[in-house]
Amino acid sequence: MPKPIRLFGAESRAPQPSFYMPNRLDASALEVLVQTLGGAGNISFLVEESFRPDEEMMRQMQGGEVLRFRFRGADSRKLRERLVAEMERGRDVLFVPGRPAAQPGSIADVPMPFMMQLGALHIAPVPLLMAAFRNDVHYTFCTDGDYDWAELHILPRLAPGPQTGERLMEAWMACGADAYARHPLLNTSLARLLVEGMRRYAHIGLVDGMDETRLPYGKMLGVVLALARWLRKNISEPRLGILLPPGKGGVIINYACLLAGIVPVNINYTSSSEAFAAIVRRSGIRRFVTARAFMHKLPQFPWPPADTLIHLDRTLKSIGMAKIAYWVALAKTAPMSLLTRLFRLDERRGDDEATLLFTSGSSGEPKGVSMTHRMIIANITQLRSIVRLNCGDHFLCSLPLFHSFGLTDCTLLPPILGFGMVSYPSPLDAKRLNELAEKYKCRFLVTTPTFARGMLRRASETSFRSVEYFAVGAEKLQASLEEAFLEKHGVQLLEGYGLTEASPACSCNMPNVAPSGENPWYVPGHRRGSVGRVLPGVAVRITDPDDDSRSLPLSEQGMVWFRGANIFSGYLGRPELNEEIFRDGWFKSGDLGSVDLNGFLTLGGRRSRFSKIAGEMVPHEVVEQAIEAGLEPDPTFTGRPIAIAGVPDAQKGEAIVLLSAVHQTRLSEALEDIRARLVAQGLPRLWCPREIIPVENIPVLPTGKLDLRGCHILACEALNLPH
Repeated sequence: MPKPIRLFGAESRAPQPSFYMPNRLDASALEVLVQTLGGAGNISFLVEESFRPDEEMMRQMQGGEVLRFRFRGADSRKLRERLVAEMERGRDVLFVPGRPAAQPGSIADVPMPFMMQLGALHIAPVPLLMAAFRNDVHYTFCTDGDYDWAELHILPRLAPGPQTGERLMEAWMACGADAYARHPLLNTSLARLLVEGMRRYAHIGLVDGMDETRLPYGKMLGVVLALARWLRKNISEPRLGILLPPGKGGVIINYACLLAGIVPVNINYTSSSEAFAAIVRRSGIRRFVTARAFMHKLPQFPWPPADTLIHLDRTLKSIGMAKIAYWVALAKTAPMSLLTRLFRLDERRGDDEATLLFTSGSSGEPKGVSMTHRMIIANITQLRSIVRLNCGDHFLCSLPLFHSFGLTDCTLLPPILGFGMVSYPSPLDAKRLNELAEKYKCRFLVTTPTFARGMLRRASETSFRSVEYFAVGAEKLQASLEEAFLEKHGVQLLEGYGLTEASPACSCNMPNVAPSGENPWYVPGHRRGSVGRVLPGVAVRITDPDDDSRSLPLSEQGMVWFRGANIFSGYLGRPELNEEIFRDGWFKSGDLGSVDLNGFLTLGGRRSRFSKIAGEMVPHEVVEQAIEAGLEPDPTFTGRPIAIAGVPDAQKGEAIVLLSAVHQTRLSEALEDIRARLVAQGLPRLWCPREIIPVENIPVLPTGKLDLRGCHILACEALNLPH
């Protein structure tokens, strides 16, 4: 039975015969397209013999000319002549792709070799985008054919010229992001989705790794409802500060705030006095939620005055077990319409602020990122579109709540989608995390490469036996760490990329899908060295790093810009900064990178992690990777071994130095050895560090990111330079 197809752009299609290039097609979309182009008799269908569409689609081509070709060994000039001849006869040419083996959520069903062949034809195509959706938070973006409706977009014909494949990919991504942003589910309330999920998956729940107590979502919802009622009566401010680690308390208060119509602001409890004061000033917070036991563990934190603190443990005790039991019963039995009315669940939704987070402050004062209901729901559904797990599968959640992934995808996502949570307050306790992952058969783990290295060194043979997705991000994944996980545990580390400003995920590698014997074509899910395929609903553009107005092809390294429903609208109270980072709806990430013809994003480093030496841009991360390749640290060492920092230099403007936690003696010999190895690897002598600065530890933020400011201060202090 044909699926509903919404057609866009038919009125503006070119009047002359054209070459149409879709990202994917199915029988329903092909039927609509054939009708739009005037019937099969007016079309020449281009089909690759080893990449044939299904039989139903082949039947729909009857009455038209079917141009069959073999990609392998094909003569591009002859194929071009044939296509041009068909268009000169007054016929449109339509490439009809088959279905390659691919992970869900791929941008296109067109493998990279076909995209490259397209560029060799030198025929400017008309891009076609098919985007399929469901009204289901589980499978919002569909690539498997099981959709509620699909959109078919006929886009403007590309201009003639080189790098056709890159420009086609860019057009597909931009149109796909706009289509995804219109999905009605994104206008929903996050609070509604939480309540619906906790009721639907009442038997699934949270395991607190500190004491291994289990709290099912059904019972948790009752506690959340009781606390939300208390918050509505006692808190008049629009935002509430939260100073708690991952665990029952932190999860419950975040959910309760959303149901009470209050914006939770999870604060970095390792912040300095200056950073904490900046967060409070920017957000306007007057009250804070914490717990007495947690305060005792952090005596060095600049705790706010006692009369501004709400102790969660005392508050729940004051509500009383009887009242909580009443709300637990109501959560199970009351109709959803009653809960919606009692807690005004649909009052705040869409573009309303859901939570406020602050960036890590790795390179300056923390910046406030207001995350809306739309942004968070978009990113939850984008991730669900590429991750295939079963209800009840467990996430290991140890990232802090003030970390965007720790909040969005390890705290808000699980109950909405029916996944269990195994929480632990610190990503540093590798031994305990391994025990929890094994005991509760966790299928999804996420951390940073630095923390993953610690887990690897303390792992047993069975620690990661249940793990299907082990995602890492926030810093570059070292090849040695990736190889060690594969060799010792058969686990593929899946490097991804995200920003607080993007809610946070933008791209992620996934396990590869092997092609079948009948179909040799596939779209990879994983590309080593990349940070993964761009998520569905996210668009990318690349510009000259020194000139925002000059666009570059996706495959050339430059400044990376993003657009999509998961992208924020600007920093809180920073209009001058927002003017610098937004252009025509595109967000400037500050990272350098490129995108290949399968949609994989490869980073070249942050612009802030370059030093300009004698007029040449020197990438810190490239130098670090080259140095790390030759290191053999102590097997018991679990921290980050080295970091490159830039310091002022009177002659060359800037110089780079090597902070090292593994070089403590014979520094001159070590420096000469490092320089020789870098030159042997083909790096310019200008890229060699000027000297080694021994340190006890490389500064790392609680999120696992390199503390750039801390590294800079250490380097300047060692060299008696101003900082």
